[in-house]
Amino acid sequence: MENSRSWKKAFVFTGKGLIFLSIGLLLLGWLINTPAGLLGKADAVGYAVCHRIDLRSFHLGDRQLPLCVRCSGMYLGAMLSLAYQALTRKRAGGFPPSKVWAVYGFFVLAFAVDGGNSYLHLFPGVTGLYEPQNWLRLLTGTGMGLVIAGILYPAFNQTVWKDWKNIPSIGGLLSLAILVALALVMDWIVFSGNPLFIYPLALVSAAGVLVLLSMVYTMVLVMIFHTENRALRIRQLLLPLVGGFGLALVQIALLDSLRYFFTGTWDGFHFG
Repeated sequence: MENSRSWKKAFVFTGKGLIFLSIGLLLLGWLINTPAGLLGKADAVGYAVCHRIDLRSFHLGDRQLPLCVRCSGMYLGAMLSLAYQALTRKRAGGFPPSKVWAVYGFFVLAFAVDGGNSYLHLFPGVTGLYEPQNWLRLLTGTGMGLVIAGILYPAFNQTVWKDWKNIPSIGGLLSLAILVALALVMDWIVFSGNPLFIYPLALVSAAGVLVLLSMVYTMVLVMIFHTENRALRIRQLLLPLVGGFGLALVQIALLDSLRYFFTGTWDGFHFG
């Protein structure tokens, strides 16, 4: 019996080691085959999820940032919202009240309308509803990011934590108003173009892609292996988190490879 337990522990330990090794090698391969530098790696992340059209992106001097204006707002908004919820409602697994959902609905509608209008302007001769503006792209993208994180944060907590709290992650309109005010300040800083802020925020926006995907894939793995609501500490969640990060990296690497295969360049799409 003792030998059987020892063999089982050794097998599990070896299996975990192989998972960590595989993901480490995948990460190393991705790092080697993507553009150099921190912004270069961020470009490669953005390349997998964003059109990166030059005219619709922010710049650091002459250098285009990793994500377009709308995607920058969306992932920065999501990261801000995740941090805000984690600080104010730790492990909250309840979804927001109906009044907050009404505001979320407005954010989604604004995102859809502005995104659709902006898309129409890619076609010559099509005027759309109004002339697209980068400040509108930033605001509507940020609003959508708040919505995404407002749904993902409680869903993640409900799925992985044993001691998740059945309270709303966004308690009400006052809590949401504070978050929106913080988001507006963030957007003002982004739109100011100050390189002291733009550079780190560009990295945060790209990191947001990995964070959101990793959270989603972690939830998927936990549900596949029927280990929901077992973790009490972060170390107990280490394996699914690493696995979720690995799957997120696989998705990004595959999309990077496909796009590079068809375009032969790391640049964004070249139209208006």
